[in-house]
Amino acid sequence: MQYWLMKSEPDEFSIDDLQGRPKQTEHWDGVRNYQARNMMRDEMRVGDQVFFYHSNTKVPGIVGIAEVSREGYPDHTAFDPNDPHYDPKSDPDAPRWFMVDLRYVRHLKRTIPLPELKADPALEGMALVRRGNRLSVMPVTEEQWRHILTLE
Repeated sequence: MQYWLMKSEPDEFSIDDLQGRPKQTEHWDGVRNYQARNMMRDEMRVGDQVFFYHSNTKVPGIVGIAEVSREGYPDHTAFDPNDPHYDPKSDPDAPRWFMVDLRYVRHLKRTIPLPELKADPALEGMALVRRGNRLSVMPVTEEQWRHILTLE
């Protein structure tokens, strides 16, 4: 099993939105960064655990846990000219962008805010707290995962 952190702006799609979906499952579409795409397409597996992170909000931080319920497959939003994630260079016969499905697991007991994560010496190597890292999908080590759960 692997561990991940995925960011979403809560006014676009929140942990509550995921929880409210049928079967508490939704596809994670609209990722338009090649490094993040590669992780979803090539590395994420069913059962992998995901920290759900709310970004671009008053208190950004980890708010819950989800699980990969479907491995990478073509992101259909790239082919829809009426979708905000449309990419005219993406071809259904040779898809450029991929997504995974996530299933809600639970909310954390509290939001673990970014400043707290940044100040924790045990997390200094975590991709999230590295200066300039803006990826919406990033790996988390098992040690980082376990440590963050102790912060609840």
